[in-house]
Amino acid sequence: MRDPRIDKLAQVLVNYSVAAKKGDLIRISAPPIAEPLVVAIYREILRAGAHPVVRMAPEECQEIFLKDASSQQIQYISPLAMHEVETINATIGIWADDNTKALTNVDPKRQAAASRARKPILDLFMKRAAKKGKAKLRWSGTQFPCQAAAQDAEMSLAEYEDFVFAAGKLDAANPVAEWKKLSTRQQRVTDFLNKAREIRFITPQGTDLQLGVKGRHWINCDGHENFPDGEVFTGPIEDATEGVVCYSFPAVHGGREVHDIRLRFRNGRVVDASASKGEDFLIQMLDQDRGSRCLGEIALGTNYTVRQYTRNTLFDEKIGGTFHAAVGAAYPETGGRNDSGLHWDMVCDLRKGGRIEVDGKVISKNGRFLNKAWPQPTRR
Repeated sequence: MRDPRIDKLAQVLVNYSVAAKKGDLIRISAPPIAEPLVVAIYREILRAGAHPVVRMAPEECQEIFLKDASSQQIQYISPLAMHEVETINATIGIWADDNTKALTNVDPKRQAAASRARKPILDLFMKRAAKKGKAKLRWSGTQFPCQAAAQDAEMSLAEYEDFVFAAGKLDAANPVAEWKKLSTRQQRVTDFLNKAREIRFITPQGTDLQLGVKGRHWINCDGHENFPDGEVFTGPIEDATEGVVCYSFPAVHGGREVHDIRLRFRNGRVVDASASKGEDFLIQMLDQDRGSRCLGEIALGTNYTVRQYTRNTLFDEKIGGTFHAAVGAAYPETGGRNDSGLHWDMVCDLRKGGRIEVDGKVISKNGRFLNKAWPQPTRR
C-alpha cells in the first residue's frame, strides 16, 4: 500500500519548497529506486500548472563513468547539462541509493578530476540560485527513505521512514505552518549574527575554531533548499579562519566515509589535515583546486527533531546543537567569494560541553541557545 506521507512530501516540495508557478519548467532528478516520490512530485507539478521534466539514471552509471571513462571523457562538459541549468526555473533533487558504498573503491584522483570538470556547471547553478526575481533558479533536495540509507542509519526501513518524515514535520497536520514557525525563530538568530564580526566554536574534544564573518550575510534555511531543513549559514571571510576543528562524525562525500577528520587552519586555509580512515581521499579532495582548502560555509544546526547521526549529510548537518563547516565553494548570496569545484560539509557536535561565542559573548552551551526565543530542543 502506498505511504500517504510520500504524497504529503511531494505537495510540500512542489508548493512550498520550490513554490511552483504556472508555466515553470521544473526538473526532477532521481535514481530509479525513488520512483514513488518522482511520480508523486510529477503529479503535483502538473497540478500547479508547471511543466515537469524527469532525469532518472541507474546508479551504476556513475560508478561505470568514474572507473571506465577516459581522461577526455571525464573532463568533458555537456552543453546539454549547461543549457538545462540555464533554462529550468526550478529543480527538485532526490537522493536514494541501492548501495551507498558503491564508489568506495573508485580512485579518488578520478573523483577529484570529475569534480573539477563539473565546476562550470556548479558555478552556473550557484550563480542562478543567488539571483533575485524571475531569473532565480529555485531548488530543493530531499531524501527518499530506502533500505540502503536505513542500513547506514542502523535502522529498519520502517524506523527510517518515520525518522525521515518526522524530520520534515510531515507528521504535523500542516507541515508548512510548522516550517514557518521555525523560520521565525531562525530569523532571530540570523538577525543577530548579521551584526557579528567573529564567531568561535570550542569543544572539549579539541575544537577551537575562530572565523571572521563581518559583512557576510547569514541565510535562514527553512525548508526551501534542503528538505528537511533547519540551519542558518554564511560564507566566512576567506582569509580569517584560524584554529583547529575536530569533527565528531564520519564525513561522507562521493560515496566514501572519512573518519576522525582534524583540520588546522591558518590565514583561512587548511595547513594540516588528518583522518583515521580515508585520509588519502580527504587529501585528494582538499588538493583538487585552489579553493578546496578554504571554508565556503559555516552553519549552525537548528532542527531539534533530528537527534542522531545517520551517515547522511542532509540530516546530520541539521542536527540541533551542532555546527558544520564546508570546505570549498561558497554560496554567492552570503557574500562568500571562495571558488572551488568542491563543497563538502562536515559536522561537529556541541551537545557535550561545546559552546559558541560571538564577538566574545557565549550564545550557546551544550547545543542549546541561551536566548529562549531561538530554536530549542523539545521534549520527546
